[in-house]
Amino acid sequence: MSIVTLSNGKKFFCETGVTLLDSAKKHGVVLEYSCRSGRCGVCKASVVGETGVIHHDESALSTEEIASGFILTCCRTALTDVRLDIEDLGHFAEIRIKTLPCRVDSFRRLADDVMEVVLRLPPKDPLNYLPGQYVDIIAKSGVRRSYSIANAPRQDGKLEFQIRQVEGGVMSQYWFEGLAGNDLLRLEGPQGTFALRNTSPTNLVFLATGTGLAPVKAILEQLSANPALVTGKRVWVYWGGRHAQDIYWVPELGSLPISFVPVLSRPDSSWEGRTGYVQDVLVQDGVDLVDAVVYACGSEYMIHSAKEKLVKSGLPHKNFYSDAFVSSN
Repeated sequence: MSIVTLSNGKKFFCETGVTLLDSAKKHGVVLEYSCRSGRCGVCKASVVGETGVIHHDESALSTEEIASGFILTCCRTALTDVRLDIEDLGHFAEIRIKTLPCRVDSFRRLADDVMEVVLRLPPKDPLNYLPGQYVDIIAKSGVRRSYSIANAPRQDGKLEFQIRQVEGGVMSQYWFEGLAGNDLLRLEGPQGTFALRNTSPTNLVFLATGTGLAPVKAILEQLSANPALVTGKRVWVYWGGRHAQDIYWVPELGSLPISFVPVLSRPDSSWEGRTGYVQDVLVQDGVDLVDAVVYACGSEYMIHSAKEKLVKSGLPHKNFYSDAFVSSN
């Protein structure tokens, strides 16, 4: 058993053969994470000490990052006492992960390949979560998939999800062919550390592609319910899709000061809006990134490209938060 020390002095034990991320969770310490499979890079940390790779390859790390001593806490275990150049996320410590039964309350198509599903939970056992987090939904067969919650906590406790159809996907077959009202499922969560954490900069920028809009929508609802969080600030929402039918949502958030910019990468001749990729359009618009915080959710490509481009354009490295959608069949 090794001792792990964080940059703020907090310590926890790492058991042999257990990842740093899971060991931290076991001891009540929350570290940054998202996919838990080594592909998104959210849990990247600089390490001093010996570690070993288990469970997953660190595919999100570049050769240069590996050479510089970076690791992914969801992939590594400690072989000796180690020091990680990251801090714990104390405000997530009160969030408890639990498994709950749930039923399909309603569903409707938002687009040809996107289904909105609303689940209801036991009335006396609500889910305590932060807008932006996700849950694992577990089918009767035991298959589980991760989906971001698309709404801020509401009085009736229901949870909304925006689910994209995956060709050949086991869960997609259920969502798009076998789904019925009142179906019994289970969910486990909340998971992830994608949530509102830094509102001090003047510009709050949200980047989303596809159903990466879901956690962004939840955070925007949180801001709408607490407008004091954005007093004197600007909120930018860049949402990317391929075709016009991919833009299935328009913000209706009262007096929230939002600049909403839908962006298409493969528009037809009738599209009169912005084209290209969301991160490129953001830079083109000249938003002051030095005084900004960016929350990005969507494809792995967008996340990695956006972080590299925006940091080069002046965004402080620590002001980029992300949640990469990693596909599964």
